[in-house]
Amino acid sequence: MLTHAIAANPLYEFAAEVRAGLTHRAQKELPSKYLYDDVGSALFEVISVLPEYGLTRADERLLRRHAYDIVGQLPDNVVVAELGSGSGKKTRWILEALCRHQHTSYCPIEISPKALAMCARELGDIDCVSIVGFEREYLDGLLEVAARRNAGEHLLVLFLGSTIGNFDRLAGVKFLRQVRRVLQPGDALLLGTDLEKPAHQLIAAYDDSLGVTAAFNLNLLSRINRELDADFRLEDFEHVAKFNEQARSVEMHLRSNRKQTVEIPRAELAVSFEEGETIWTESSHKYSITEVFRLAENSGFRCQSQWIDDEWPFAENLLIAK
Repeated sequence: MLTHAIAANPLYEFAAEVRAGLTHRAQKELPSKYLYDDVGSALFEVISVLPEYGLTRADERLLRRHAYDIVGQLPDNVVVAELGSGSGKKTRWILEALCRHQHTSYCPIEISPKALAMCARELGDIDCVSIVGFEREYLDGLLEVAARRNAGEHLLVLFLGSTIGNFDRLAGVKFLRQVRRVLQPGDALLLGTDLEKPAHQLIAAYDDSLGVTAAFNLNLLSRINRELDADFRLEDFEHVAKFNEQARSVEMHLRSNRKQTVEIPRAELAVSFEEGETIWTESSHKYSITEVFRLAENSGFRCQSQWIDDEWPFAENLLIAK
């Protein structure tokens, strides 16, 4: 697999965003994308098979059952770009369905080089697929893929696994509008959305009994220690998952168990915590079935088809750029 690596200084950007987030007055926070370093990506693969976390299995069931229906609604000559490919395991169903009709160029877009390598190993055995990875932020990578398209080619953008839920609702609309500006009319976006379900079921999914999600969340502090020479003591923080009823989202936090000050030399920062104070690390917003249609319309798409899992409420939505 050919990979186009990041040219900017990711460590500088990491330090800048850590400094900005931990000095936020209303609520200390860290961007959720930094959960996915090599360790975090490996831990998330474990989370995806835990009994409490049904989202990934629902995503895979829908893609396995309906891949040919999805591909049958696409135009000819499609290039596939995936935003946040992870290991690429669930993408196989779409690529194999496309390969019944055409040789396919597949462009995974990831900030994690390890995830890109995993993706190449997972999908490299599909003979009629050419893989070109982009170690980029989502929109930067998508712009590069779009710039390389040939005349007559259409884009299929995959945004699976309900990653859209990591954005609050207004930010989600803004992001999808940015995606739409990169696309041409008739291009497609396959969007995964986790649907509303009882709060107790969601809390269990984000705070599993084995503590894997806790380790995943706490690894963010370990990453800051490793890369920015910080002195976070992991035993002084604990993972917390809570349901925000107003936002219809699950929030992940890291709660300080005592009053303390943490030094982060490479971010030129000393940050103080009160006992019980939290760092907000991720949100996962849940959607109603009809809300997805409004989201599409507000972002410059129309929702052409929707497939819903009956075991874990989750939807795959085929959006067409207007």
